[in-house]
Amino acid sequence: MIHTKKVCSAWIMLMGLIVFSAGNMTAQESVKKEIVISPSLKWSERMALSIIKRDPKLWQVDNNEKPKWDYKLGLVAMSFKQLYKKTNNSVYENYVKEYGETVINSSGEIMNYKLEDYNIDYVNAGKILFDLYKNTKDNRYLVAMQTLRKQLETHPRTNSGGFWHKKIYPNQMWLDGLYMGTPFYARYTAEFDKGKDFDDIAKQFEQIHLHTIDKKTGLLFHAWDESKQMPWANRETGTSPNFWSRSIGWYMMALVDVLDYMPKDHPKRKELVQYLSEISTAVAKYQDISGLWFQVTDSATKEGNYLEASGSEMFIYAFAKGAKKGYLPSSYKKLAEKGFDGLINKLVTVDPDGEIHITQVCASAGLGGNPYRDGSYEYYIKEKIKIDNSHGLGPFILAAIELDK
Repeated sequence: MIHTKKVCSAWIMLMGLIVFSAGNMTAQESVKKEIVISPSLKWSERMALSIIKRDPKLWQVDNNEKPKWDYKLGLVAMSFKQLYKKTNNSVYENYVKEYGETVINSSGEIMNYKLEDYNIDYVNAGKILFDLYKNTKDNRYLVAMQTLRKQLETHPRTNSGGFWHKKIYPNQMWLDGLYMGTPFYARYTAEFDKGKDFDDIAKQFEQIHLHTIDKKTGLLFHAWDESKQMPWANRETGTSPNFWSRSIGWYMMALVDVLDYMPKDHPKRKELVQYLSEISTAVAKYQDISGLWFQVTDSATKEGNYLEASGSEMFIYAFAKGAKKGYLPSSYKKLAEKGFDGLINKLVTVDPDGEIHITQVCASAGLGGNPYRDGSYEYYIKEKIKIDNSHGLGPFILAAIELDK
């Protein structure tokens, strides 16, 4: 414990001394040399310090050359927010705060954001704004939150009331979109709108559950096209053809995070807990002996499939949090622990200086677009696999925090 405090104190001093700009490699190298990543720290902090060591500015994660408002960076930022709440170490808070000050100007305008794009991904990073506003009282963060809430007011919807994933993907709901939009929406309605929109938030899950669930496996297909016109869509159901672990992981994380804000007496709460129970039961059946899950969830033995980090981490997080909150039986914590042990044994590497890396992260996957993505098994297994991709960094920290590993 004393050692941990020393590390934290050194870090606070270090971050106060170092002034870094994108072009100042000398300062960046100084950051890398000064960081001490002790193996006595929890895995969550070891990963966070490794990230800062590689990327002194949060926007640099994923080798970005300039700052941007981005759902993936928002995912990493949220994990640092949670780590700050766990440790009270201002290093993690300042890492996020500096990002917020960089991508939101003094008037509250969000960098590279266009409301009229109606991209649900843009909402995700808005989750960091609540605490930034609460802690700094800086009005820029309130204005930015209001802008994102305004997007949801006019965001295009399916005829049945579900948010389109993006304007460029008309009539489509993707599992990913539930995590991008609903936790922000839930916290906003809880803190600013007296909870008036929880029915609408529940509707998003209801639509996904109704239209993407596979009755045979209990798993959810990656996406649904209400029009059934997309080449990837099943002509009868409108669903995409395969189960992608990370997309199911997005959905499960959305459920456990939205439940943080939904009142215990709300009539839709039990419904969401039931959805979590059902998908957790289905996902648990496909956990590999290693504790991990495959890129294409139900196809473990199929040639080319691989144990994928980000989806596995999201399942671990949802299982651990769900068990801790009482939404799931306590047995799911054991499944989560088995999964996390699998991550450490199979997918985490440790450098001689203590820096850690997460391997086998699917860089990106989607449907449609240009070049066209057909949602086939071959498509999912052939997408790029990366080390230390942001999709694998944020959920690793979140899962580690929940398990206190």
